[in-house]
Amino acid sequence: MQMVSSGLRFASDQWTAAAGPEVAVTTRGEVSAMDVTRAVRAITRVLRRHHLDGPARVRLGAPPDPEAPTVVQVDVHHRDVVTRVQVTGPRGFAVTFAAERLDRRLARSAAGETRTWPDPARPPLARAGAPRPIVRRKRCVLSVCTPAEAVAVLDAMDYDAHLFIDAETGADAVVHWAEAGVRLVRQWATYPPIRSTEPVRGTPPILADAAPAACLDPAEAANILCHKGLPFLFCTDPGSGRGGLLYRRHDGDLAIVLPA
Repeated sequence: MQMVSSGLRFASDQWTAAAGPEVAVTTRGEVSAMDVTRAVRAITRVLRRHHLDGPARVRLGAPPDPEAPTVVQVDVHHRDVVTRVQVTGPRGFAVTFAAERLDRRLARSAAGETRTWPDPARPPLARAGAPRPIVRRKRCVLSVCTPAEAVAVLDAMDYDAHLFIDAETGADAVVHWAEAGVRLVRQWATYPPIRSTEPVRGTPPILADAAPAACLDPAEAANILCHKGLPFLFCTDPGSGRGGLLYRRHDGDLAIVLPA
């Protein structure tokens, strides 16, 4: 899994549409009833436009500060395939932004097109400053797949970076969006794929980094990420020997994805 995302935990009120495609909304924080209604109606319209019957899960998170952005995440399940989008925006507008992004994502999927980058709708969370704490550690069972398959997940799940086990080397690796498409960073291997793989429909070309991932403990990685203003950092933990994906949340603090 592994997206550079907000890291918000949504655990409060739940709302479910009574008719039409199943759209369930979970809220956290200062979310208005109007935004919940707007979310159900907007996502239902998108699903109907693409002839999908759901189910869809919407997560709305609004911090106490009314000037801070609302975080919206939408997951749509259709025929065992999950399509996910996440956006931020002002209260009253973030839900509309999410519905528009989902509409574009489903249209691109149907046409076999991939996400464009840079993405003006969601700029990277990159800003230099003092070190911030790692407030969440996510342990996930990583998928074993080829880089091309990992890129397909990266796009479908609207991630900016995706941690996986590289089937061609057996080591942890990350694919992430970059200026020229997608880059691949491996723990140790710096060579291109050792065997050719069939490209996944609609995925962009992959450029493998020449240098392996840095060997850093989480505290060292956090210092580098914050001082250099990086949105995320993939590195190898010297203690465990496994790769980890450190990233910045929307609230400015950090989270890290680790292999289970």
